[in-house]
Amino acid sequence: MTEIRTIFNQLSQALSAVVLGQEVLVKQLLVALLSSGHVILEGVPGTGKTLTVKVLAKLIKAEFRRVQLTPDILPSDILGTNIFDLNTREFVLKKGPVFTEVLLADEINRTPPKTQSALLEAMEERQVTLDGTSLQLSEVFWVIATQNSLEFEGTYPLPEAQLDRFLFKLIVEYPDQVAEKQMLLNSQEGKVGGKIDLDILEAIATVEQISTARTEVKAVEVKDAIMDYLLELVKRSRQHPDLTLGASPRSAVAWLQATKAHAWLEGRNFVTPDDVKAIALPLLRHRLILRPEAQLDGLVIDNVINSLLNQVPVPR
Repeated sequence: MTEIRTIFNQLSQALSAVVLGQEVLVKQLLVALLSSGHVILEGVPGTGKTLTVKVLAKLIKAEFRRVQLTPDILPSDILGTNIFDLNTREFVLKKGPVFTEVLLADEINRTPPKTQSALLEAMEERQVTLDGTSLQLSEVFWVIATQNSLEFEGTYPLPEAQLDRFLFKLIVEYPDQVAEKQMLLNSQEGKVGGKIDLDILEAIATVEQISTARTEVKAVEVKDAIMDYLLELVKRSRQHPDLTLGASPRSAVAWLQATKAHAWLEGRNFVTPDDVKAIALPLLRHRLILRPEAQLDGLVIDNVINSLLNQVPVPR
């Protein structure tokens, strides 16, 4: 096991110690971090979505900014704008919160499509164009967006073009009873929710170490049989009778990258079919679109993905 992989194991343990009962979520977030992939966190209020992102940014010693998205937020509130300085008689660039390393777009579906689309270029190309000038973002620029799974009034569904730019859509479930009891015990000591003192958390990984880990992930071997298996799953999604939209070529590339990250976290330098299966749900659930008649029949997108995994033979 390499030193960098040991650090990531420690990072996983430290994050799980604060965000109780979310071990699967923690691992999937680390896969996304290693894959340079943006993430949507969806869950009911009070499940620790914002806290998870704040703690993770602290543990990787990354610059963190949060944008609370509302219907009156403008693109310039996120990207920034040029302001005329009366003293110098020149325009001065006032950078927006997008110029950071970890950006939390809180309740992204509560802001109009015009503002949502302000993140498109930043997420795909890691740059922002203001008044015809392209400005580079951080090498580790990472967007984590949250949204409520229950409230739909006053929300604006994300367009498919933007959804496809997110690597994962992670569902934040309720913690189990043991973890929730520990939360109650922690609350008596003032260690719950926003009362956790993030300043006492020590960074475990650095941005430079994350870059090194990503380099190691790129070296993970993928056999042709595994690649053909992945492509067959993508093709079947486009032909599935219950879907109007299957997986895009971008999603196929992202799937390959994420399988390598998953294998690396598991301590292997090669990808197996289990790695492909392990990230199928978070990678596909926001990209595939059910037919209206399938929705009326009560079909759930996760069930369609599981059926795809069962249909395609696993390579030996």
